[in-house]
Amino acid sequence: VQLQASGGGLEQPGGSLRLSCAASGIIFSNLNVMGWYRQAPGKQRELVAAITNLGHTNYPASVKGRFTISRDNAKNSLYLQMDNLKFEDTAVYFCYADQAGRPRYWGQGTQVTVSS
Repeated sequence: VQLQASGGGLEQPGGSLRLSCAASGIIFSNLNVMGWYRQAPGKQRELVAAITNLGHTNYPASVKGRFTISRDNAKNSLYLQMDNLKFEDTAVYFCYADQAGRPRYWGQGTQVTVSS
């Protein structure tokens, strides 16, 4: 199983970015939960958003109302729409996927930098 994250970059405060995570080597609908973590320098990895294969979502208070997670089973892809970006959103973002009975799958990180 491979997860390929993309879409990071440099954006100004208040701007938007959309991250994508493409999965291969697995039947996408078998991935029960997928999501995004982020890690800023000197900080612990933080859950940013999660979505089940039924479409139930979960966000921490720090991003709720600004970030939207979605998945497209037909395209084997996971997305994170990030709006109204703040300086504190600067981090490396990692996608992950959980399949019953298997260790968690991780994608490589994609850098998001919010700077004026």
